[in-house]
Amino acid sequence: MRRAPPSSRARAALVRALRPAAQAIALIAPLLALSGCSINPATGEQSFTAFMSPAEEREAGRLEHPKILKQFGGAYDDAELESYVRRIGARLASVSEMPDLGFTFTVLNDDQVNAFALPGGYVYVTRGLLALADDEAEMAGVIAHEIGHVTARHSAQRYSQAVAAKLGLSLLDVLASAAGTLTGATDAASLGAQLYLQSYSREHELQADMLGIRYLVRAGYDTNAMTSFLGAIEDHSRLEATIQGRSEADQRFSLLSTHPRTPERISQAQRLAGATSVPDPRTARALYLSYLDGLLFGDDPKYGVRRGREFVHPDLRFRFEVPEGYALVNGPERVVARHPNGAAIVFDMVRSDRVRTVRDLASYVGRDWGAKLQGPVERMTVNGMEAATTVGSTRVRSGEVDVRLIAIRERTDRIYRFMFVTPPTLTARESLGLKRTTYSFRTLSAEDAAAIEPLRLSIITVNPGDSAALLAERMPFERFRIERFETLNGLAREAPLTPGARVKLVTGGGSRVPY
Repeated sequence: MRRAPPSSRARAALVRALRPAAQAIALIAPLLALSGCSINPATGEQSFTAFMSPAEEREAGRLEHPKILKQFGGAYDDAELESYVRRIGARLASVSEMPDLGFTFTVLNDDQVNAFALPGGYVYVTRGLLALADDEAEMAGVIAHEIGHVTARHSAQRYSQAVAAKLGLSLLDVLASAAGTLTGATDAASLGAQLYLQSYSREHELQADMLGIRYLVRAGYDTNAMTSFLGAIEDHSRLEATIQGRSEADQRFSLLSTHPRTPERISQAQRLAGATSVPDPRTARALYLSYLDGLLFGDDPKYGVRRGREFVHPDLRFRFEVPEGYALVNGPERVVARHPNGAAIVFDMVRSDRVRTVRDLASYVGRDWGAKLQGPVERMTVNGMEAATTVGSTRVRSGEVDVRLIAIRERTDRIYRFMFVTPPTLTARESLGLKRTTYSFRTLSAEDAAAIEPLRLSIITVNPGDSAALLAERMPFERFRIERFETLNGLAREAPLTPGARVKLVTGGGSRVPY
């Protein structure tokens, strides 16, 4: 049965209803057609950057730079190392397609192996990444890759695509509303946009590798360094997963991740490196290691240090311990401990400006911090310190969870907080361990705090008779010493050491570190 054609009056009503959408399309279409695509000087390809100009990229980077410093512990306090990294970055930027952009290179005071770039030429590497790299060429490969993201204008493409997707969805809503149809289709379109725009795409990552190889060649570096360092990152990630008790599946990228798996990147980097050759390529390993001697390794004491399941803060002079099975992650603003079963502990402190307004701790916990839980509030003491707690349930992405909040006033101007989150089926089983965590919180004496030493990298010379196992015994870890030593130095399992060679060793800590 065929639907009857609409009447003249119905057609006129539909035209009036769709007029706003038609006007919007008329305004947007010329913009996308005239300025939507441009030829990228680095890739030679057309890219859609309609909604972010180069000037806007620089402004975005300038505004975000202070936020990055705050989030990642600030710039690492080593003027000589910072100057060295900037020189290498400047050398690579000078052979890129945007030598006059005004790149900024920063070493972040973060122990994670990480590097990234903001639009406008802001490039970051962490001290954790520098510790893992074996020579200047490997560090240069990382920086060249991040410069590639900038010169290919990946941030501008991602931003412009996001804006276009939102505009498209808005028009779809107008059309659907005007036609009187259901708008459920926009949910699927929204998911598709999110899936496509999540982080850098697979193509962007591989493209940045390609450009990174190009810049390494132009600057005279060994292009195989990119391949070797990607392998080091893979080995490091596998070891970290083992140390933290994560399964093999946890090492894989999720479906929503658009970054390629490391083996794929290694394969492409190998092909690109094989297609080019640099006469007398620069690696500068001896020079590079000289800048790493004394590098802070692991946690910075000013943000507290992890000692296995124990967290100790020498500056604020307190400590606590989490139950077995929880892996601690330390950050500038909070400490998080997670269990594979889904339970978690979040520890932080109330901001100094807020502490002054907290007259009654129980009221703060029940009416302010824990207002949404609407649970009973109990006053208590923790090792002689005033405390208050409340419990309740709430819903998160993974479903319903039980929550216990505990605030401890260590002194008039310091309030520390624990948040214990457990799946309801595990709350009873986890309660005893979490209770012990609460009462493990205590202050440190000045002597105990002063005895906490940071870990540092030491560059040593291999003597005749030295082996990886023998040198690893000197590292202040109770577990995985040989594996840490070999991964840190890019060594194969049980590979012999060459007398006279220089290797990295972790020293300090005051005693064995139980993790």
